[in-house]
Amino acid sequence: MMRAVVEQTVVERVEDGDKEKKKKRRPNRRPKQNPSTSASCSSVNEIRCGAAECLSGKITNHSTMSLKQPKFEAHPENEYGLTTTSNVAFKSLPPLHINERPSPEDVQTFQTQNPQPSEPGARIISKSCPESIACEEACEESSGSFTNKDVPSNLIEVCVQKKYFAPHWSLKAVNDALERGEVFKALFRVNAHNRLEAYCKIDGVPTDVLISGISAQNRAVEGDIVAVKIDSVSLWTRMKGSTGICNNSVLVDDFNLLPEDKEMAGDNCKGKGKVDVDQESANVSSCSFPEKDLHSEGSTSLCETFQVESVLPSTYDHVDRRHSVADCSHIGSSSRLNDFNNAVERMCALLSSLPSKRPTGRVLAVIERSPLRNTVVGFLNVKQWIYYRELCRREAKKSKIRLSFTEHEFIHLTPTDPRLPKMMVLVSCLPDCIKRRLENSDVTLEMELVAARIDCWDEVDPVPQACILQTFGQGGKIEPQLNAILFENAICMSEFSPESLNCLPSLPWEVPQEELQSRMDLRNLCIFSIDPSTVTDLDDALSIEELSNGIFRVGVHIADASYFVLPHTELDKEAQIRSTSVYMLQKKLPMLPPFLSENICSLNPGVDRLAFSIFLDINPNGDIAERWIGRTVIQSCCKLSYENAQDIIDGSINIGNLNLLGNSCPQLHGHFEWHDVISSVKNLHEVSKVLKEKRFRNGALRLESSKVVFVFDEYGDVFDIKLSERCESNFLVEEFMLLANTTAAEVISRAFPDSALLRRHPEPNMRKLREFEAFCNKHGLELETSSSGQFHQSLEKIRKKLKDDSIFLDILMNNASKPMQLATYFCSGELKEPGHYALAVPLYTHFTSPLRRYPDILVHRTLAAVIEAEELYLRHQRTSNKADRREELTRKCFTGIYFEKNAAESREGKDALSAAALKHGVPGIELLADVAIYCNERNLASRRVKDACDKLYMWALLKKKEILLSEARVLGLGPRFMSIYIQKLAIERRIYYDEVEGVSVEWLDATSTLVLNLSPNRRYPRRGSPGKWRALEDVALIVSPCDLKPELVASPRSCNRHGTEHVVDINAAAYDSERSPNYGSPETEIDPAVFPITMRILSTIPVALHATGGDDGPLDIGVRLYTSSYFC
Repeated sequence: MMRAVVEQTVVERVEDGDKEKKKKRRPNRRPKQNPSTSASCSSVNEIRCGAAECLSGKITNHSTMSLKQPKFEAHPENEYGLTTTSNVAFKSLPPLHINERPSPEDVQTFQTQNPQPSEPGARIISKSCPESIACEEACEESSGSFTNKDVPSNLIEVCVQKKYFAPHWSLKAVNDALERGEVFKALFRVNAHNRLEAYCKIDGVPTDVLISGISAQNRAVEGDIVAVKIDSVSLWTRMKGSTGICNNSVLVDDFNLLPEDKEMAGDNCKGKGKVDVDQESANVSSCSFPEKDLHSEGSTSLCETFQVESVLPSTYDHVDRRHSVADCSHIGSSSRLNDFNNAVERMCALLSSLPSKRPTGRVLAVIERSPLRNTVVGFLNVKQWIYYRELCRREAKKSKIRLSFTEHEFIHLTPTDPRLPKMMVLVSCLPDCIKRRLENSDVTLEMELVAARIDCWDEVDPVPQACILQTFGQGGKIEPQLNAILFENAICMSEFSPESLNCLPSLPWEVPQEELQSRMDLRNLCIFSIDPSTVTDLDDALSIEELSNGIFRVGVHIADASYFVLPHTELDKEAQIRSTSVYMLQKKLPMLPPFLSENICSLNPGVDRLAFSIFLDINPNGDIAERWIGRTVIQSCCKLSYENAQDIIDGSINIGNLNLLGNSCPQLHGHFEWHDVISSVKNLHEVSKVLKEKRFRNGALRLESSKVVFVFDEYGDVFDIKLSERCESNFLVEEFMLLANTTAAEVISRAFPDSALLRRHPEPNMRKLREFEAFCNKHGLELETSSSGQFHQSLEKIRKKLKDDSIFLDILMNNASKPMQLATYFCSGELKEPGHYALAVPLYTHFTSPLRRYPDILVHRTLAAVIEAEELYLRHQRTSNKADRREELTRKCFTGIYFEKNAAESREGKDALSAAALKHGVPGIELLADVAIYCNERNLASRRVKDACDKLYMWALLKKKEILLSEARVLGLGPRFMSIYIQKLAIERRIYYDEVEGVSVEWLDATSTLVLNLSPNRRYPRRGSPGKWRALEDVALIVSPCDLKPELVASPRSCNRHGTEHVVDINAAAYDSERSPNYGSPETEIDPAVFPITMRILSTIPVALHATGGDDGPLDIGVRLYTSSYFC
């Protein structure tokens, strides 16, 4: 009874406040309203009235059901026969149109486009949450904004509600609709900067489908596989960028991907400092941000859908999933498959005829749940909950009623991933440790990161219900953030199991005698490794011998991890689960136990080690004259760092000055001298230059720009950031690793054409490539993209042309990489069009890093099976006297340059290959395809961890420095915000300047010019905006000229005494990354801008960077204009 009194008191207070607000709004009301707007407002009014009636006891015939404790209703595998989808990278999203401004009518789609019927006789009584979650997530699209901040919805009993969403279709209904061609199967991706926008990629369709609004998204979550119904053509929206976006933006794409969804060009081997030598992705770590705008047009019902005869199931844009076009098991006949193909063709033809239109649609069902549902990280909104709880506690105390947690009481959870919706957590289901802290009103709980899982999202709930799994600690500290990053990406953090460790040999370990007898002994060959100085797991080593006629025999020696990691053992299972080593700048989570990866399997100098070796006889033209592949025993004589190798190439280390270098030279082992190592490095460098020149002549593509390198002090704290580029020693190693990987791919795919694990890199996204071409042409740069080779040659010419403008070159190379798709593993039996676009080779795989990549171990096993099958076949030939015995001693029918197809297809050859494959555990087609999918997922997860750690340490540096001054280039301009590139951190950011107190904005659309000035006059917010002006300090760091150094005050760039227009020089020199980053320090040479500031595309502007979030929300890097004025 007392609870009803308390809640009634709160509601009465809210209603009184609402009456006052209505009185204030009446003079500003417009005489006519859009019908959809009125309907939306009416529904909101029903919510208010219904809640008041329920809480005052006027409604008693409805049972409480919305926030009841739910059962987890995720689609189980045994019910639907579908596996969980991966959170894959997705990069075919629409371009950014910076000068577009969404109108209020664009936002009115929730009830007008898809009205949901309420249950008969039911009243809508859901009140807004303390942060207006219900309003933001479910009613945000209606123009009548209902943001009641006074009602503690987490303390309100909620009665029978109207359904916010349409029921999901059953799997049978979805399959039937797929067969009839009424729906598509697609990957659901959310705009990270506008949750009302989501996009679905349909296999074979070049343009993504826009899913606009929470109602149309129908409870789908980032990464879900969904069934989508396409709207009629009349409802399709205008394509962003269809009106010449290049006039006011440098790049117009990839805006809705977070930095962790993008890959680096020439990824440095997850912390090893080596290039992942296939250049499989050319994307950059920075990302540009979109303007929030919607695309819904009109209020036509979604039931008026665009019908096609049939639709293909969706595959993933970048990761080869099993649920692809080839997976049509639910289709009953070949005619159905033909209908599917016809449907996609018709869809493509329609899109081709309507190039300025983007299809829209709605989600009908979630077919596969995203793994992101199980790895939510966020903050509990504790302070608001405590505030309202204290309010009720005081009321209960007056009435002498004991207040306790109720079954329906909940608290809000805000995820750190902006692509995920806000969530509610039942207080009764919280861990006891959190409950106790809530009871004690511990507000510090709000600063702690928590791990959660989405349990369910019912039709009657505006937001999903989540369950808290654990807490990480304060969000402002590094360690909790690192643990949260690993949890978000489902990275295995546990120690290796005792069962897996039992598979390892004991110390001291020596090469077994039988291995010395069966392997080629190379311990007398000058072999050495070239790695970063801090690396402890040495995968590869090199050797070179000069033969006659200018031919060099290059040896690539790779650690034989497959000897220790045997198939189907516990160690093998654990390595497969981990799939890859994860590097986090100062920490590594290895795929294999350190005893193996850093000791007995690592190619450490001075000790005998087992290896897989490939010898390649290379002539002066870079052609392979002969090769040999086999298992060997080696002993490395030296561990060279990249710096050591570069010094040898440059001549800084030579025979004459070795005594002067002293301890700076690495230690030599065995009977080799320094002249052996120096001459080998120089010969390898000369051969690598020939190979590199030939590779690019044959059509390879290089997309590479400066990389950020963090500098740590002796305490492990980051204190500086540098930009680093690769040197000749890096390219030396890269060329031979590329050649070894290509050779291994050729050998295993010829011997096992259906069960070879290969690597493919698809052609770039053509729409994005055309946009990049248009940008280059606009700035007088010629670009030819008809092939990867032509693309490379064009970029090399641009490099030379822009050699004096490193910042613009970085921007250009970053943007050139964005059309590139990701490279993926695949089973050769499932895909007959492998190819590698960037490398311009037909076959490619990963062979050279078995200590940190599980696919390399599988390739080693397959290669071992080919070698053994060759030996078995040739032994059979010798015993049957079918060939000359002397010829058989040197014959290589499966591993040589010339493959003997007849031998492989003979009965003896098939038997030998089958027996060897069984012995070495070569997987079959289906198993290998599954392994490839899983390895793709884990590879992406490890890259996301790397990107997130880079952002974390960048944030930590800015938090330590408080302010970092830098120069930035303007990438895009518009009336509301600008997008900028900051070379010092190699990131892109936005500065919003609309509706800022004291700032006037003049946007000249004809010339794409922006003028910002100080304005003393207060302006009224535009219709449809939040109505709250931001402070000038949020947009600009303004300093007084009196506080600047005299030389800065006198500078014409920093001060304009005559009040004339201040134009920033577009061709200003690049910012010197070695300048001191400390704000206000004597070394700072960043001049502040003065108002009025005029900017155009590629203008150079001064900015101030700072850390945001941490303890009070998701961490981020904030940016403001750095300006000077006497009037502030």
